[in-house]
Amino acid sequence: MSMNFNLDELNNLDMSDMGSWPLAGKVIVISVLAILIATLTFFLLVDDKITQLEISEAKEQELRQVYRVKYASAVNLELYKKQMVEMEQTFSYLLKQLPATHETPGLLDDITYAGTSTGLTFVKINWLPEIEKDFYTELPIKIDVVGDYHQFGNFVSEVAKLPRIVSLHDFSVSTDKEERLVFNVVAKTYRYKEAQ
Repeated sequence: MSMNFNLDELNNLDMSDMGSWPLAGKVIVISVLAILIATLTFFLLVDDKITQLEISEAKEQELRQVYRVKYASAVNLELYKKQMVEMEQTFSYLLKQLPATHETPGLLDDITYAGTSTGLTFVKINWLPEIEKDFYTELPIKIDVVGDYHQFGNFVSEVAKLPRIVSLHDFSVSTDKEERLVFNVVAKTYRYKEAQ
């Protein structure tokens, strides 16, 4: 059979008698049908599966990442437990440095002693209103003392050595009517709020 045919033959093809068509006509029809079947098969059967595969691959990557994070946590679990114990001990130690309600007058005595032992003269020392925070309460104390710069520095050093946490804020140095140096400071200590 020959693949050669002319346009007249193509125009005279009988659709009801495809068996008598020239080889070229049969090849063209079969090729068109094969392309049509392949296209329909792709869109009806394969395309949806490719989309599902891409979604599954993305999910796999996400699960691998979750696995890596959980694996890293599991591998370091003993280390995390040790760190947790250390943090609880540190937290407990720090809580012990915060005065309880019944210890605040003693703290005032400690601050007064720190000032007088460095040679300062107290002009005024007063509790200010408590300031409530989320987990703790600030207990500010307004302090005015008279002395020199070295005594002020020694006083700050002595306050830092106290067994309870005390921080100094809003300090200023000025002179009074007698030309003496006056150190004004707000000392703050903190009380932990127990869970209700």
